[in-house]
Amino acid sequence: MSKLYQGFLMTLLAVVLLSGCQEEANEGVSETEQEKVEEVSIEVEISQNKGEEVISTEEHSVEEGTMLMEVMEDNYEVEQEEGFINSIEGISPEDGEQKAWLYTINGEDATVGATEYEVEEGDEINFDFQSWE
Repeated sequence: MSKLYQGFLMTLLAVVLLSGCQEEANEGVSETEQEKVEEVSIEVEISQNKGEEVISTEEHSVEEGTMLMEVMEDNYEVEQEEGFINSIEGISPEDGEQKAWLYTINGEDATVGATEYEVEEGDEINFDFQSWE
């Protein structure tokens, strides 16, 4: 084989190998970008008596499409029954006490239960333990 032919083959081989590496690198970048797109950031505040006592305020990054109840169960000690939260972090009504966990989304009263609400980017959610009289 001539040196020119060998040089041509080596160059061709190098181009093919580099092209394959470039495709793999691009796939990794697009997957990372895709993961970022699929996550949303929300803030959850836990309080009592209409916000008089703030128990915690935390930011969470979750997959897009996550239901609020799932966020709560994954990050807090929660007891629920049939979609209603009865206790968060061990705080629950005593026998006969007319108190409950109510929540707001971006300052507005929730119109669905936590099992039915899909969190959205930037949501500010407040769970408040208060009288419901």
